[in-house]
Amino acid sequence: MPISHYFSDSYFTAREKFRTAASKVGAEHRAFYNPYAMGALGEELSTDLAILGQSDSQRVVLVTSAMHGVEGFCGSGCQIALLDDSELLERLDKTKTALVLLHAVNPFGFSHIRRVNENNIDLNRNFLDFSATLPPNASYEEIHPLLIPEQWPPNDENRRSVDDFIDTRSLKTFQAAVTIGQNQFKDGLFYSGVAPAWSNSMLREILRTYIAPYKAAAWIDIHTGLGPSGHGEKICAGKNEPSELQRAKRCWGADVVSPYNGDSASAAIQGSGSSSIPTECPNTISSVMALEFGTQPVLEVLGSLRADQWLVNNLANGKTIDAQTTRAIKQRVKNAFYTETAAWQGAVTSQTRVAVLQAIAALNNDWY
Repeated sequence: MPISHYFSDSYFTAREKFRTAASKVGAEHRAFYNPYAMGALGEELSTDLAILGQSDSQRVVLVTSAMHGVEGFCGSGCQIALLDDSELLERLDKTKTALVLLHAVNPFGFSHIRRVNENNIDLNRNFLDFSATLPPNASYEEIHPLLIPEQWPPNDENRRSVDDFIDTRSLKTFQAAVTIGQNQFKDGLFYSGVAPAWSNSMLREILRTYIAPYKAAAWIDIHTGLGPSGHGEKICAGKNEPSELQRAKRCWGADVVSPYNGDSASAAIQGSGSSSIPTECPNTISSVMALEFGTQPVLEVLGSLRADQWLVNNLANGKTIDAQTTRAIKQRVKNAFYTETAAWQGAVTSQTRVAVLQAIAALNNDWY
């Protein structure tokens, strides 16, 4: 079967392929429907769960996709390939290890080719303690007017201002300012929100119901958009504690990196989805890895998000944007987070497979 078969050109097609593949191997299936939004084609939006494994399993591998909606083009394909991998599924049976695949954590963003949800919330910044004072991001506040200019493409003055910020502060500082998360501007980038999103509550429910009963869990959260094209950076997504990084390295190898140590392509973000597992699964020993597949240079990726936010903000304000501009911006966003070539698709599916096999092996070691 060609590698392209596992991948889809829309959320709707991806969901149907995932459900078919799960049914074919006899997986238990659950669907969680988003009551607050519809898809780009008018379809209902759902996060779908496929569960494989024996009822007496004490260990589980969790693989999630589309925490950032548009990144689901990659994550969905990787998950469907896992369901068609007979050798891997046999390994699960032999080791009495369960596999839980959570397809499209953010179905709205997947369907509408956006990174965020129906309320412009970046779900991987939304898992905060909203009963406390939310962490400020003064650096983002400084550059917000530059990121979402009045016109698109930006004029020369705007480009010079962004370049000056990068030249004087560094690209890494600019990336961190934009991406760590902010709660001041609901029409801005990487907005955390001020309350839990539907997908946040849904994910927590799934963790409590389907992961907490296990003694040990390894969670692989598939992302795209940072690093060299096709390379999967293994990012420890647990707490900023030496024991978390050590366990992740023993699970997935010495090349696991930590954003807290400065050796990751990702900044140290606030409110990640992975931060929910200690709370929802307090008696489960867990390791969490964000498997981040590279696509395009970081400024192009951020540029695509700036353009998309400009488009959405203007449409929300009642302005008319021509169809050609809209299509071009949406295609740019998709290209920033998904590379539609057999070589790239082969790279991401093979690395995901290896990560799952490593997790199975680790879960069945005495040290875990």
